[in-house]
Amino acid sequence: MGVFRGTRLTWYGHAAFSIRSPSGLRVLVDPWLENPKAPPGARDQVIQEGVDVILLTHGHSDHVGNTVEIAKATGAKVVAIYELMLFLARQGVPEEQLVGMNKWGSYRQGDLVATMVEATHSSGADVGGEVFVGGEAAGFVLAFDNGDVIYHAGDTGFTGTEEIIRDLFRPTVALVPIGDLFTMGPRLAAHFVRRVDPQVVVPIHWGTFPLLTGTPEALLKELGSAWKDRVRVLQPGESLE
Repeated sequence: MGVFRGTRLTWYGHAAFSIRSPSGLRVLVDPWLENPKAPPGARDQVIQEGVDVILLTHGHSDHVGNTVEIAKATGAKVVAIYELMLFLARQGVPEEQLVGMNKWGSYRQGDLVATMVEATHSSGADVGGEVFVGGEAAGFVLAFDNGDVIYHAGDTGFTGTEEIIRDLFRPTVALVPIGDLFTMGPRLAAHFVRRVDPQVVVPIHWGTFPLLTGTPEALLKELGSAWKDRVRVLQPGESLE
């Protein structure tokens, strides 16, 4: 059974996703495309195919990833919280490509409306061992004109806004971290998922390093059998469409 109505979502490992909208808009979220689990050549493939907009949940290097080089190579817009936008400008992303915003604001491009939502996490931007102010961490709700809605939770824990996201946006798919230590583990993620109540949940931020011990199997055990058909476990390079 299909999940979307014309949208394609591809996981590249960790928190990195590409999304192709029904109109052909090419979106990247947290494009660390050289993470240990990414398919070989993922960065070059994405650049070759082209990118229209990059969304960043926060400033950590495992989420900013290859943003600067991809933006320069493709001319993509880069959307981030305001302080992270200023940091990216200092890293050489052209000013005309940068979109600074803040939580609960929305940005439209093509058939996408991206709303920046609350997240609880740190967000310092790190380069060469130095840490710079990166604003606050966030998540994104990506609402497409055809009715598909993707909620990328970033590295969040509980925010108190899970039911607001559920009621206002009705997510088709929620991308939720489960790896533990740096994010929620499976037990807490299961409570988070129940509050958001998406049609489908895709676990992210797991398996990248040995330190991330949370697994999709543990998430499903915590959610229970009623969620068996609503948990979709992707392998890096696999898609939902």
